[in-house]
Amino acid sequence: MTTDATGPDVTAQALASLRGTADPRLRELLTGLVRHLHDFARETRLTGQEWERAIAFLTATGQTCTETRQEFILLSDVLGLSMLVETLSGDHAAGATESTVLGPFHLTESPVRALGDDIDLVGGGEKCVVSGRVRSADGTPLPGAVVDVWQADDKGYYDVQQPGVQPAGNGRGLFTADAEGRFWFRTCVPAAYPIPTDGPVGGLLRATGRHPYRPAHIHFIASAEGHAPVTTHIFVAGGEHLDSDAVFAVKRSLVQDFAQTDDPSLAREFGVDSPFRHARFDLVLERAA
Repeated sequence: MTTDATGPDVTAQALASLRGTADPRLRELLTGLVRHLHDFARETRLTGQEWERAIAFLTATGQTCTETRQEFILLSDVLGLSMLVETLSGDHAAGATESTVLGPFHLTESPVRALGDDIDLVGGGEKCVVSGRVRSADGTPLPGAVVDVWQADDKGYYDVQQPGVQPAGNGRGLFTADAEGRFWFRTCVPAAYPIPTDGPVGGLLRATGRHPYRPAHIHFIASAEGHAPVTTHIFVAGGEHLDSDAVFAVKRSLVQDFAQTDDPSLAREFGVDSPFRHARFDLVLERAA
């Protein structure tokens, strides 16, 4: 029998073509995707010209990706999809650190550093110490926990955005917590910054009248044996754009005070001049299922 590729019929045919998908979860995802895409096209009366422009946009998004830039993650971020997915999967134990987006600037291998090292390899920014403890949700310290850290500099740039200006690995470090689960490192207070706007995502922001700025923050991924890892930030309290983050990633529990500290003995302990800024932040992990 000849099929009739009318609107409703082509949707039914596309859905029927997925029935033989062996993986049930893949079948569920693809079926939902096709159904919602077709409904979107009908609801908005999508034209062929508009669909061609959308395909060109997605093609350009892929072509903008490099080893150090992930434009598709950036697109997901500015559409709020990254935070929605994180929220849908973020059923955290009481007291566990809340997670937030990974962002487009994470590298798979941060340089291994000793506790107390300075990850600000350039200098010039306002000096700061970040310290805390990695512990389980029941309060048990997690010795040997791994803490991956990355941040922008005091002017709002990541190392991969300024090759030749910043040394590779600037603002990054992979730390191992001590026998009491403690970690600490020196750095500079990060600045708020615009996400990259020289690609398709920047064009989308301009077309929709949105600003590209993220509030100042430091990224973390903390992991420990027997526990689920957490990907999170700390945001600098009192900074700009906390109420209008371009990627919708601010959570109140993650806004931390980078307090001015004038304690010479503490400064000597951390190897910085007094006064300095000090952020204290515990990373609390929930046990793995």
